[in-house]
Amino acid sequence: MGGIALIAVGIVVWVMVSTQLRAENITIPDDAIAFQGQTVAGPLTAFVQADIIQHHALEASAGSTYSELAVDDPIRATVMNASFLRASLFTSVVSFGVAAFAMGVGILSILFGWALRALAVRRSAAATD
Repeated sequence: MGGIALIAVGIVVWVMVSTQLRAENITIPDDAIAFQGQTVAGPLTAFVQADIIQHHALEASAGSTYSELAVDDPIRATVMNASFLRASLFTSVVSFGVAAFAMGVGILSILFGWALRALAVRRSAAATD
């Protein structure tokens, strides 16, 4: 029963995160490493979008990160926003991973339960012989 619950919860979380990402209507730009023109809706597209955001932020700041820019540098707010967007996208990637992990543990729980039951049936049959 626990295995089924883990699988169900994993599926619900996966669908929920995917739906929320899709609702943001984020389209991967043409200069990304993959999935150009696709809507961000899964772990791979979220990761690729985070990567291209970093690329664009570093390009805008001439290779400087947020902490390397002067406090009064006007590009600092852009780099900060890029950092926040990347963190949000990586959080969704982690959420997908946790959902997949829960589903995997659920499947393993069912398989272990099935194996233990099969062993118990065999042992019971051997004891009655």
